[in-house]
Amino acid sequence: MESDDLTRAYIGARPRSAALAGRARGFFAARGATHFSRVMAPFRPYIVRAQGARKWDADGHEYVDYVMGHGALILGHSHPAVIEAIGAQSRLGLHYGDSHPLEVEWAELIRALMPAAERIEFFASGQEANQMGIRLARVATGRKRLLKFKYNYHGWADELAGAGTAGALEDHITTIGANDLELLERELASGTYACALIEGGGGRLSGRVPTDPDFFRAMPGLCERYGTLLLLDEVVTGFREAAGGWQSVVGIRPDLTSVGKAAGGGMGCGALLGRADLLAALSPDAPPGRGVLHGGTWNAVPVTCAAGVAACGLYQDGAPQRAANAAAAQLRQQANTSLRRAGLPARLYGRSICHIYLGAIERETDADPPVSDTARLVDPGAAARYQRLELQLLTRGIATTRGEVFTLSAAHSSADIALTVEALTASVGAMVDEGML
Repeated sequence: MESDDLTRAYIGARPRSAALAGRARGFFAARGATHFSRVMAPFRPYIVRAQGARKWDADGHEYVDYVMGHGALILGHSHPAVIEAIGAQSRLGLHYGDSHPLEVEWAELIRALMPAAERIEFFASGQEANQMGIRLARVATGRKRLLKFKYNYHGWADELAGAGTAGALEDHITTIGANDLELLERELASGTYACALIEGGGGRLSGRVPTDPDFFRAMPGLCERYGTLLLLDEVVTGFREAAGGWQSVVGIRPDLTSVGKAAGGGMGCGALLGRADLLAALSPDAPPGRGVLHGGTWNAVPVTCAAGVAACGLYQDGAPQRAANAAAAQLRQQANTSLRRAGLPARLYGRSICHIYLGAIERETDADPPVSDTARLVDPGAAARYQRLELQLLTRGIATTRGEVFTLSAAHSSADIALTVEALTASVGAMVDEGML
């Protein structure tokens, strides 16, 4: 529908973004985008400023933002404490190439939030933390295989990528469905897995495909019984789901935990947390053949640590997480009420990250998906619907991730929610009128 009135109006109202998109297509192979979730026809708006829950594009359009740095900005855009810390540190130096006090302070704050962090190692991204966790698990167990779960996302690197990803190596990977404890135990009983890697909260940004909390609670005991290490991917949920992350919500203590996103307050970062005996492989004192080198130019860069210290300091009492969860609950309840009254086939579900489902409704609930068949929640055949919703919402001043995800922050207000509910109801209604739903 690239030549329809809505698309033409969108392009016509954004000449500067259109020009930038044209230039970008000469550099970036993904239709000019630098991230798969930023690919959109005709183009996403080019943003030049952001504050709180709002952002503005190159043509002056204002958006209530539900991308929130791909989930990193639990505090909202440009939080004063984080901006102040980055500015102060940038004047002292961006990169020392050496040890510095802020890395110690940041680690102390992270441990206070997640007591499972007996040892901490910093990285440039959460994906790198996952990669190191897998390697350490192999060193500790002497095994090679990795057990993963369907629909979970852990990054694009070889063993983290989804099954069947072009060019990826998956010789030592098994992927199974979550929520089936008998199947999990059968796999673990084979005695071949170094670690089981699972995404906190559920697959795809902490729960587009939810995982039962009781499944998480059963995992540590089963993994320990069969000599497999549990690596909990909290890159999204760490310090967002609660002050102590998803592990504090379900009451488990993983062997290893990866975090990122919110840990850095908006700066790129990752960290691997876990048992001291497992991370001891990174010590130069590790026995021959069991030592692992960890390089990385961007590990614990001072300016990133400064942002992390500021953000993690604010997370300690859980106030930002409670505010984001409350805003998300308000959005779900009000949006679902409006959609239901209008007889529209769409519903929101989730926690501080709200997912939207477009299609026939089986059950009415704000927290859980409105259908029981998880395949319908991630149906590739429905992609065009979500792409259309993304465009409909952008024209009404609402920015989401691919028309699929509303990521809340502590900065979202009741006024933001009211605008969003109105825009979402109108957008879905327009799609019904178009015959898209």
